Amino acid sequence: MTGPITAGVDGTDESRAALAWAAREAVRRDVALRVVHAWRFEEHTAAAAAVGRDVQEAGAREAVRAAVEDIGARHPGLAVTTEVVAGDDPAETLLAAAADAGTLVLGSRGHGAVVGFLLGSVGQQVVAGARCPVVLVRAGDSPAAEVAGHEIVVGQDGDPEDSAAVLRFAFETAAARGAAVRAVRAWTLPPVFAYSPASLKLLDDAGGLEPYERKALAEALAPWRERFPGVHVVEHVEIGSAGQVLLSVAGRAQLVVVGRRARRPAGGARGGAQAPRGRDHPGGPGAVVPQG
Repeated sequence: MTGPITAGVDGTDESRAALAWAAREAVRRDVALRVVHAWRFEEHTAAAAAVGRDVQEAGAREAVRAAVEDIGARHPGLAVTTEVVAGDDPAETLLAAAADAGTLVLGSRGHGAVVGFLLGSVGQQVVAGARCPVVLVRAGDSPAAEVAGHEIVVGQDGDPEDSAAVLRFAFETAAARGAAVRAVRAWTLPPVFAYSPASLKLLDDAGGLEPYERKALAEALAPWRERFPGVHVVEHVEIGSAGQVLLSVAGRAQLVVVGRRARRPAGGARGGAQAPRGRDHPGGPGAVVPQG
């Protein structure tokens, strides 16, 4: 990973948890921490307008200063920089900050996608448009989850080159934490009309659908096993939807990592994260990694 770990803060409990997570990860990876507050002048109410722009901006800067001071007390050797950026579009501010970041860390509220939970509109735009991994952290997140026995769970699909970015992030994170990686590949029975002579030959050579999926996962993991020999890997292949299979193993995960197709569909609309959906994920933070 190159570039600083960048945390977006806005004064909420979720963003404070995200900042704490980002600081711990920056220490582990021995990189700098950048704290960004996307500040927007609020004038839609009489009370906000009466306070005035200068007072609102001073309040934003003070909130960031206090948050960074707390982080400095916890991690005295960590290099921290801050940016308070005024603008009408917080999502664009965060995307600009993510352009040279190694990882962007944001707060997340409630439940929803297994890694996205219930993001606000700003978070959705950032996840969809960021070129770096985006980690989503809920309020109440604790370093207690980052302990031995709690795995980095990563979803793998497609060919090895398709999933290279998401596997790289998972293995780098596991190596920094001394954690194991559980690589999950879910598969379903395709409709009969989806088979072609070439695909039938591949399945026949592999000995069937499940052996084919296991072989595909092993091939995708091979270069990362070689690059990170100290990381213990569990290969998990299971029939079912990607969302349900990931949910079934995410309960003891210290981080769930999934990929997002980086290409945008015709017309310029942003594609959403390829994160499985579900409302019962009990685990910790999740990461969405652009790929493809």
